[in-house]
Amino acid sequence: MDFRIWANHAHVFPAGAKPGGEIEKLKELMAECGIEKAVCFACFQNQYDRSGLPGDPVGWLAEAIRDDDSLIGFGTVNFERDDIAYQVERIAALGLKGIKIHPAAQEINIMGDKAREVYRVAQEKELFLSFHTGIHWHRISDYNLLLFDEVAWHYPALRFSMEHVGGYHFFREALAVMCNAKRNADHHTVFAGWTSVAMGEDGLPGEWSLTDEELRIIIRQTGNERSIFGLDFPYKDAAQTKAAIERIKRLDIPEEAKEGILGGNLRKALKMN
Repeated sequence: MDFRIWANHAHVFPAGAKPGGEIEKLKELMAECGIEKAVCFACFQNQYDRSGLPGDPVGWLAEAIRDDDSLIGFGTVNFERDDIAYQVERIAALGLKGIKIHPAAQEINIMGDKAREVYRVAQEKELFLSFHTGIHWHRISDYNLLLFDEVAWHYPALRFSMEHVGGYHFFREALAVMCNAKRNADHHTVFAGWTSVAMGEDGLPGEWSLTDEELRIIIRQTGNERSIFGLDFPYKDAAQTKAAIERIKRLDIPEEAKEGILGGNLRKALKMN
């Protein structure tokens, strides 16, 4: 089966902020890997500041991809500011489709007041959230995987992905959150982000690795429509991306699941069918 590949989870940076992370480099990877469209995340303010450009990363990204039909923009929120609702409303007004949140890197509690303000406005504006999940060297109590069930419970129309599906250490907790979200039977809200889940070359798992068996369990327990492929550009290169796509194609899961993971589910989640 030929797949129209749409991919989530590309971090992009203005020139000078992170060599190799420019939009042009992402486009080169997409062309090499046969990817039709990709979601690209605005960087965080401290990363943007390294570019020396004026303004902010959300405004920069919106302008940089304005005329590019192959890229779908997600904003980021500066949690050091108090105008959280304004930031989320601006992301929506600029035509971006979602928000990237990295609780550990941004050092926030995912059920803190500012985070909950993001969820409230994002739900109202129908923005999709992509969360980093799994360890990332900040206190685990701020982003314990089971807290995502609280997000899903209190904001039942909010659509979000758990990128890396909790990783090696918290896979079962992430799966529990997804299965518990079946209470929203009339619409899918919680998605597994199949991003950077490759096993090590020695066959042993890294911090975000998932086995083929675990990937098959996700499909078995949550269905064909709740998993989304992610790139983790520029931290994963074209060779790693192609290997990840081939792994999905070879996996012993229904063809409908593969089509969903490699594009169909992202199109539905972003309401871009």
